[in-house]
Amino acid sequence: MERKQKKIDAGLLSASYPYIASIVITMDYYQKGAGPVLMRRTVNFFPGSTAYFLMECIKNDCISGGFNLEPVIATMVEGQVKSGDGKLVCHGNNASGHARVDYKIAIQYINTA
Repeated sequence: MERKQKKIDAGLLSASYPYIASIVITMDYYQKGAGPVLMRRTVNFFPGSTAYFLMECIKNDCISGGFNLEPVIATMVEGQVKSGDGKLVCHGNNASGHARVDYKIAIQYINTA
């Protein structure tokens, strides 16, 4: 229930970032250490989408973890950057080791000219 409330509290993308037409986030999830991709996920955000960018950890035993892309997106928008990539490690509490993601973000801005 707490996650649902956080999504509501985040508001719409159009309110937080009025000059964004879309954001596409592609993530490859990995277990601790090197290994094959566990899952590839693509998430699309549009003006009517919730501006909630905390992606959950895929480990079942993870508590209070996840991958917060809000600071990355905020920095990209501030600099009007159209694409970027990086890596994040989940720092949640779990018994089986931490997961990580490699992410790519593509932002399409609304042409205001």
